[in-house]
Amino acid sequence: MSLNEFWFILITILFVGFFVLEGFDFGVGIVSRFLGKNDQEKRVYINTIGPFWDANEVWLITAGGAMFAAYPHWYATMFSGFYIPLVFMLLALILRGVSFEFRGKVENDKWKNTWDWAMFIGSFLPPILWGVVLANFMIGMPINQDKEMVGSFLQFLNPFALLGGMMFLMLTITHGLQFITIRTTGELQERARQLGRKVAPITIILFLAFIVVGYIISDVFTFHGQTFMVLPILAWISLLFANLYNTQKLDLNAFGLTSITIILLTGSIFIGMFPRVMISSISDAYSLTVYNAASGAYTLKVMTYFSLTLLPFVLGYTIWSYYVFRKRIKKNDELEY
Repeated sequence: MSLNEFWFILITILFVGFFVLEGFDFGVGIVSRFLGKNDQEKRVYINTIGPFWDANEVWLITAGGAMFAAYPHWYATMFSGFYIPLVFMLLALILRGVSFEFRGKVENDKWKNTWDWAMFIGSFLPPILWGVVLANFMIGMPINQDKEMVGSFLQFLNPFALLGGMMFLMLTITHGLQFITIRTTGELQERARQLGRKVAPITIILFLAFIVVGYIISDVFTFHGQTFMVLPILAWISLLFANLYNTQKLDLNAFGLTSITIILLTGSIFIGMFPRVMISSISDAYSLTVYNAASGAYTLKVMTYFSLTLLPFVLGYTIWSYYVFRKRIKKNDELEY
């Protein structure tokens, strides 16, 4: 395996980690505004992700940094072509981060309601935008011979991209509700479980539609052979069983399966793109690959030494933080937000 391929695998893992971990953050941020009937209950829901949300965003920052260093052409083409949605995504993440810190600073209902809406908007926009980006990754973008995207942002809001945005939004909501069930108790837990049962069928239908349409209009699921269709199909089956486990109150199993759903879906997209990193809809010859978009061999070699040295520490403190804050949150606990 060459260093070009190694770094593609590493960036894939980073994006998978981001979508799984930040996915339930987005879901909780969306539903907490409406699931909590009073300030105390909303604080409990928000505190389920309180110790984790900022560390989870590091996965995106790390993925972006790795992309910039290992594949500068990929980074430049993607962030220039998707400049508008990525700016909106950044603003949403900033708004959400500020809402965490500001919400509990003033004991005033209007103040808290304002920041509850800020958290909702900051959690609502990113999964939609990421769904749009991933869908366009699958069908290709108008990249010319100079490795530049041409055209306006509106061309990326095609029906399949909008389907991807809605699917990913509902998937994060389902994932977030399952996370709440393993972090709360009693009435708050049951309320999340009941809502999860209601939204799961919508998520399952949108997910299946995304797979079917993606199979028809894109080669990503079958680029390496028809057998690779098993990955998105297994992702859909995992989502089905997650809903079944939620009904049976096997919450940890259900959360594990929604995580597997995101892992398999993201993995199938990145695997199907390889060795391409961005598909050109103008000509296959203009597609960016792990070879023509990569940095020099020396840069990749030095980066590999640093990443293999630091990665165990990053994974270690992430696992440790989840272990330390593994306790379920109750109404009478001391709450931060």
